[in-house]
Amino acid sequence: MEKAFALVKVEEDQKTDFASYFLKGEANYWWETMRALEGEDVVTWDRFMELFLEKYFPHYIKNQMKIKFLELKQGNMPVSEYEAKFTELARFVLEQVDTEEKRAKRFQQGLQPWIRSRLVIFELTTYTAVVQKAMIIEGESVMS
Repeated sequence: MEKAFALVKVEEDQKTDFASYFLKGEANYWWETMRALEGEDVVTWDRFMELFLEKYFPHYIKNQMKIKFLELKQGNMPVSEYEAKFTELARFVLEQVDTEEKRAKRFQQGLQPWIRSRLVIFELTTYTAVVQKAMIIEGESVMS
């Protein structure tokens, strides 16, 4: 929704109305109830998001996603697939990946040991560089 808001330049005080317009079925019923319970003329976007995430993305699910990220290893996945999964789960543990260097190091730690051992000599500090070099190393081993 935030991307759509930026694209069409929705004002802050209109965001809740725009987003709630797209709710269907059970989500729409939930919102009608929540809006009545809030007892305000205007429910701010921040409050809407807080209520929405509380309902549809509870704390225990966030914790599960954090655990998945912390346990994430490349395993049998190609580097590209591992990178996609890493990116998907990283948003749940921003404190673990809030700098380029942390992100790069964390990604490198989850790589297969044979790839990681070849990467370490480069002393890479950016995420993009680590991913690219890992893909090159993986690709070269396939061609050998």
